[in-house]
Amino acid sequence: MNIAIIPARGGSKRIPRKNIKDFHGKPMIAYPISVALESGLFDRIIVSTDDEEIADVAKRYGAEVPFMRPKELADDYAGTNAVVRHCLEWLVEKNRKPEYACCIYATTPFLRTEYLRNGLELLKESGKSFAFTVTTFPSPIQRSVRIRKDGALEAIFPEHVPKRSQDLEEAYHDAGQFYWGKSEAFLNRVALYSPESIPVVLPRYLVHDIDTPEDWRMAELMYKALRSDMNHSNSI
Repeated sequence: MNIAIIPARGGSKRIPRKNIKDFHGKPMIAYPISVALESGLFDRIIVSTDDEEIADVAKRYGAEVPFMRPKELADDYAGTNAVVRHCLEWLVEKNRKPEYACCIYATTPFLRTEYLRNGLELLKESGKSFAFTVTTFPSPIQRSVRIRKDGALEAIFPEHVPKRSQDLEEAYHDAGQFYWGKSEAFLNRVALYSPESIPVVLPRYLVHDIDTPEDWRMAELMYKALRSDMNHSNSI
């Protein structure tokens, strides 16, 4: 059995109610629910929330909310792994433990079924504990600089300053879309950022961390541009 777990607490501060805020005509959380349903990969799609309104919206779009998340897992310090473990432990108690679980973030309007499928395939083929989305940094991280306390700049990696950018190793960061994993790995707290994980590489245009009003506006514009490009391609 495979399950999707979508964490969606109600206390977002920088973008109030962002998990159910309207994004191009639908509540934000409707996007990952719809893609998870469309993928056909999941026996259950569970939204973990502490908020009755979010629960109602999630159920309206086809997800389950079989429990309300406890308060201690709904503050600003609650980690995603703890929320996923809580859901899996609840399923274990009901004798419904899945083989694989996929944590999908609620603010992922750029989520696509092909990458969800690819993630599960990579996880099974590799024998690893996790498969999750990553993407490349737009610039070499070896050329990064810091602002010192006196206001001046300095290179963080001065040894790489003389090197050509094409000679520097490409670096990746967590794309924040989804995390496939063996249930046992989640339950046993296996380290995610480790050789126990395999990457699902996304193009940068599909990766948007939506934490501020500016992030939200940029995501809206990119979503509109991608939808326009898709409609144009279909009409040719």
